[in-house]
Amino acid sequence: MPSRRDLLRGSAAAAAALGLTALPAPPALGLPAPPARAAGHPRPFGRHGSPAGRRTPRTLYVDPHGRGDVTTVQAAVDAATGPGWTLVLAAGTYRETITVPAALTDMTWLGATDDARDVTIVYDNAAGTPKPDGSGPYGTSGSATATLKADGFTAHGITFANDWLRAAHPGVTGTQAVAAKVLGDRSAFLGCRFLGHQDTLYADTASLTAFARQYYARCYVEGDVDFVFGRATAVFEGCEFRTLNRTDLTTPPYGFVFAPSTAVANPRGYLVTSGRVTGEAPAASYKLARPWVPSSDPTARPMLTVRDTWLGRTVDAAAPYTDMSAAHPWQSQRFAEYHDKGPGAAVPFPAERPQLTAPQARTATREAYLGDWTPWRHR
Repeated sequence: MPSRRDLLRGSAAAAAALGLTALPAPPALGLPAPPARAAGHPRPFGRHGSPAGRRTPRTLYVDPHGRGDVTTVQAAVDAATGPGWTLVLAAGTYRETITVPAALTDMTWLGATDDARDVTIVYDNAAGTPKPDGSGPYGTSGSATATLKADGFTAHGITFANDWLRAAHPGVTGTQAVAAKVLGDRSAFLGCRFLGHQDTLYADTASLTAFARQYYARCYVEGDVDFVFGRATAVFEGCEFRTLNRTDLTTPPYGFVFAPSTAVANPRGYLVTSGRVTGEAPAASYKLARPWVPSSDPTARPMLTVRDTWLGRTVDAAAPYTDMSAAHPWQSQRFAEYHDKGPGAAVPFPAERPQLTAPQARTATREAYLGDWTPWRHR
């Protein structure tokens, strides 16, 4: 089995061989299916124009082989001035860390081929990785390959990855390694992939009082420990969450899919709808979620609703939730399910699986969570 780093260096065909394919859209939701893949890409920027014929005056073209305006994504971000810029990324692997500052609002990144397997942004910092200046380790937030601070950020068909591996760094204890940290309100990811192990996708907010809304449609997220976490109001529609196997552990739990840290004043946390949880790990080896109450917000009341979603055999159906801290038991948080299917959705012990009532389910929708922002209408 190739390592993630080998996979990211390889072709999209190698990704497909490992099963890392885009999800078909649920027909009932009106989400379009991923486009058919072209046999080749003679134009590096596909249907999105080129430096010689720009899509718009505020479009920049990025290509690691030098056929665009710049060769790195961060260089394109740095060249953008003000709101409303579009970056078109040619197929390739961009090994770099990237920060989009808060001032660059309403920025859009387009993968040139419309297939996230072709365009990968990746780096390999972990929380315990020492900074080059000797000032200490990066910490969880500092480990992120992409830090996206601006409101109105949208990405289509891009892979965000962190290929740091525990086995390659046995002396490092801070093993969180974030692929993307998303902070802005109105942040949308359409047909994207997020690859990592621990803390893969940090769906967060810029402050405790900011209730940032985020939307993930037809995305693929993989990892092991708390690999979707943070305090954003986030809707995951038609997404796949894949639990990785753990050769370093012999007994479960191997990990936890979700670790929300919703602020107590926020009426809406994470909503997972019409998705699936899959995995290559043994049966019942993963918890669906545990609540994260960070030291920076001891009053947090994490919220997660999983509805109309297929839960595979790796989910521990008998006890899908557990505590991160005994001081904050999961039963005191806002966890619920509704009409889930699959072997991991069985309910042998009802007390372990809170369920929404039908009236409650009518308020657990993307429209209720995202309000006047309707990203599914602008794809």
